[in-house]
Amino acid sequence: MSRGLVTPLQTGPLELLLAPLYWFLQLWSGFVYWIGQMTGFELLQYGFMHRAILVGLCIGVMAPLIGTFLVHRQLALIGDALAHTGFAGVAVGLFLNAVLDLGVSPYLTAVVVAMIAALFIELISEATDAYNDVSMAIVLSTGFALGTTLISINAGGLAVGVNQFLFGNLATVSQDSAAILLALFVIVIGVVGLTRNQLLYVTFDETAAAVSGISVSWYNRIMVMLTAMVVVGAMQIMGVILVAAMLVVPVAGASQVSRSFNESLLVSVVLAELAVILGIAVSYYAEATAGGVIVLIAVTVYSLAVVVGKLQSRLVADSNPEMGSIEAGEID
Repeated sequence: MSRGLVTPLQTGPLELLLAPLYWFLQLWSGFVYWIGQMTGFELLQYGFMHRAILVGLCIGVMAPLIGTFLVHRQLALIGDALAHTGFAGVAVGLFLNAVLDLGVSPYLTAVVVAMIAALFIELISEATDAYNDVSMAIVLSTGFALGTTLISINAGGLAVGVNQFLFGNLATVSQDSAAILLALFVIVIGVVGLTRNQLLYVTFDETAAAVSGISVSWYNRIMVMLTAMVVVGAMQIMGVILVAAMLVVPVAGASQVSRSFNESLLVSVVLAELAVILGIAVSYYAEATAGGVIVLIAVTVYSLAVVVGKLQSRLVADSNPEMGSIEAGEID
C-alpha cells in the first residue's frame, strides 16, 4: 500500500525535510506500476519492488562513481571497513529504538556512524603515520565488535531481523529507507560534480596536488565520507557482507576494456546497472538473496570484460605489427 503525501500533522522534522523525496517515490511507483501493466511483468506489480529497483538503480550509479576513485587510490577494501561500521550504526539505531523508543530509522544512524568511522580512518592514518589498511582494519574490527555487542544484549528483541542487514532483503526496502537513499544519492552526485577535478588531482598525484595548494587531507576526508554514504545506501539490498563488491567489481571490469578515466567511469556504471537489474529480477523469480545474485552476476560480467579486454589487446597488436629487424646485408 502506497504512502500518502507527507504533511506536518503526520510526521516529524526529518520526514518534512524528505517530503519531496516521498513525493518522487510515489511518482516513480506509479510509473513502474504502469510499465508492469503494459509489459505483464509480475515483479513490477508490487510497491516494495518499485522501491528496490529505484534503490538498485541509484546504487548502480553511486557505487562505481566512488569506486573508480577508490580503486585508483588502492583503497578497494575501505568498503568492507565502512560496511561493518554501518552494521554497528544499524545496531545503535535498533538499540536506541528498543531502549528509548526514539523511532529513528536504523539506516539514518548507520549513515552517521559510518561517516564518523570514515573520518576516524583518515585521522588514525594521519595521527599515527600508519598505512591505510591498518586504520581500516582497526575501524572494521571496532565497528563489528560494537554491532555484535549491542545485538547480543538483545534489548527488546534487538536480534530480530538482523539477517536483513547482513545479507540484504528486497522486501524490507521501506519508504523511509528509500527516501534516505535518494537523499544520499543527491549528495554524492552533487559533491562529486563540484569537486571532481580536485578529487582527480589528489587521486593520481597527491604530492603535486599539495604543492598546487589543494588540501589533500580535506579531499581525502570528503572521499571517505562519500564512500560511507554509498556503503550504507547499498547495504539495503546488498547487505553488510557483500556491499563492498559493488564498489570494486564493476570498476575492475571497466578497467579491462576502457582507455581513459572517464570511459572507465561510464563503463563501470553500465556494468553495475546491468548487474543490479538482472540480479534483482533473477533473485525475485528464483526466491534467492538479492545481494548474492547481484554480486555473482557482477563477477560474471567482470569475467566477460576480461575476455573482451584480452581480445581487444590482441586485435590492436595484430593491427600494429612490430617492424621486423633489418638485416645488415639488405643495406647497400
